[in-house]
Amino acid sequence: MQRDFKLSTPTKIQKTVINWRIKEWFPDLNEATQVQLKNYHNELIKFNKIVSLISSKTAPHADAIHFADSIISSRLVRKMINKNVMLFDLGSGNGFPGLIYGLLYSDQNVTLIDSDERKCEFLRHVVAALRLSNVQVENKKIEALPPDSIQQAICRGYASLPRALLSLRKKVKKGGQVFHLKADEWSIEVSQIPTQLCSAWRPTLEFEYELPVGDIKLNIVRTERISGT
Repeated sequence: MQRDFKLSTPTKIQKTVINWRIKEWFPDLNEATQVQLKNYHNELIKFNKIVSLISSKTAPHADAIHFADSIISSRLVRKMINKNVMLFDLGSGNGFPGLIYGLLYSDQNVTLIDSDERKCEFLRHVVAALRLSNVQVENKKIEALPPDSIQQAICRGYASLPRALLSLRKKVKKGGQVFHLKADEWSIEVSQIPTQLCSAWRPTLEFEYELPVGDIKLNIVRTERISGT
């Protein structure tokens, strides 16, 4: 899924240039990982003509808006993730950030969940093309997950915090955690969490970060399930 970013886009009279600056921004990534990321990008741009994966206006900047964002957020979340427990990417859609997380950290099992069958087909295609044995895709609604089946999860554009916590109240076990990638609206969303959910969840702003370009400030809010009721 995607957040609402504002970067300059080519005008109609200009030829659309698809940027790829990941190697410049993340020179510490090894060559094999760089190749995998570029292959993912190629498939995303190609399949976007068939399946609506990202906005056509943001496609030229997908390297920043989707890839750089997912790389940075994955590195931050990694500090608080249990690598021995399945990590769910809720409402994965185009694979950000869960597929990137699985690509960067082969020692972590990741499940990408989305209700859109065509997007799941795309995700399975990319997972197979990149040979990511630690990543699996499930085509189902979040509501269809068994109770207490989630111990840790990440989501980007899945839903507002109030809606997300409401839909996950019976899915995340006590002591479980969900990392929500948010823009500036995170504090407003926290204030809108219904009173009846406040006793079950503890929201905390864990990280603030910026993209390599565009002066875009982003946030990671962690919600911990503190009650099983």
